[in-house]
Formats: sequence, structure tokens, C-alpha cells
Amino acid sequence: MTIPLAPRISDTLPPITWEKLPADFVLPDEPVESTLQPLLAAASRESLELASLIVEASLIAANFGICATVGDKTVVKAPDWVYVPAVAPIREGEIRRSYTPHAEGEVPAIVMEFISETEGGEYSINPHYPYGKWYFYERILQVPVYIIFQPQSGELEVYRLVSGKYELQKADENYRYWLAEIGLFLGVWQGKKAEMTAYWLRWWDQSGNLLLWGSERIEQERERSEQAELRAEGEKARADRLAAQLKAMGIDLEAE
Repeated sequence: MTIPLAPRISDTLPPITWEKLPADFVLPDEPVESTLQPLLAAASRESLELASLIVEASLIAANFGICATVGDKTVVKAPDWVYVPAVAPIREGEIRRSYTPHAEGEVPAIVMEFISETEGGEYSINPHYPYGKWYFYERILQVPVYIIFQPQSGELEVYRLVSGKYELQKADENYRYWLAEIGLFLGVWQGKKAEMTAYWLRWWDQSGNLLLWGSERIEQERERSEQAELRAEGEKARADRLAAQLKAMGIDLEAE
């Protein structure tokens, strides 16, 4: 994948301010590209939640508006998946409709985009309003980790912000990327979930253990139960054989 080049024209930004959106602000309504996109986002959250790795102060959301005010323009971009380590609490019963860094908590640590092989909007470096996503994450929000995933091909690109510019990272020997911001490895796994065989993004802990989905945990428990039953049946069979051998020798344990 070709990394976008810096714009040749001047891209000096107007002043950036961080103002929470008013309750009546109309958020952009962009449809997801496929039925797989929301499944990918949900799966990326599910294993974290089951592993008790989502703390109350953090924010993990899908197709969710992240906001900034550049000059006199309100800019809202909706990553397919976003992780913010710490956000300010909201009132009980209130629903968070969008998120403005600095005004409501930390800058997102990780953003992900799931794209098709022909769609390149996530790579846009348009330095003018409404700004391209790449430009918005790199220059305006300054998100430390930007991830672009192509589900059709399984191609995964991880970029890290270095001196204000995104640099493509290299995977380790297991084709995974260590993300210190969340304390996990990220990689690609091919298989079936939600009745769909596809490439999926998966998490591994620091020891290399895969974080399981709910269905995998159920299957794991079923296998453990079956193995325990087999062990119990084997132990009973051995005890019965031993009792029979002793009885043949004239030793009746039940008589004692």
C-alpha cells in the first residue's frame, strides 16, 4: 500500500480548539461499507471485555464521532474503531453521542479503519476543511497509533506517530504488532465467526496467549468438561479392573 505523500501546498492549520458539541448538533450519518465492518468492530471489543481489560474510565467505540474545532469549523470524523484510555465520566443516564479530546478526556490512543481494496478515503491527506482522515488523525488529533485493515485481503498496516508524522511499523516474527497503549499484540486471524469466514483482527497478551471470543470460551469449557468426564471414566475403569483382580486373588475389598 502506498503511503500518502505530504501535501506540496502550505498546510498550516488555523487555531485548533476543543469544544464539546452541543446536544442539538447534527452528526454526519455515513453508512458502513459492508455487514462485516460492524462485526469486526464488535469482535475487537468482545475479547477485551471478556478478558476484563476494559476499565470504566476508558472509551471503546465503533463508527463514533471524534470532534475538533479548526478555526471556525467543527470537524467530526468517525473511525471504525477507537480506543481512548481515559475519559471524563458522564452523568448517570446520559448517552455519549460524540467525543471531543481535551474537553472530555485524553486524545484517542488508537484508531482503526476497515476499508475495501478500492476505497482510499482513510488515506486522504486533504489539508483543507473538511480534512482527510489521515490528516485529521495525524495533524489535528495527533493519535499515537493509526491502524488500517483491509478485510478482503487480510492486509494490516500499523502506523505510529513519530515526530508528528505517521511511520509504518514492522510486524514481529509472529506477524503481530505490539501496542503498548493497550498492552497487547494485534494481528490477523483467518476463520469463522458470526457465521462468516473472513480475516479478523485479534488480540494476544504479552505471553502470546490469544484473547478468546465468547463462542471460543464456551467451546473451550465444553472440551474441558468432556476431558474431565473421560478422565473420571478412565479412573473408574481402572478401579473396577483392580477390584476384579483382587477378587480373583481372593481379596474382596467390599467384604472388609
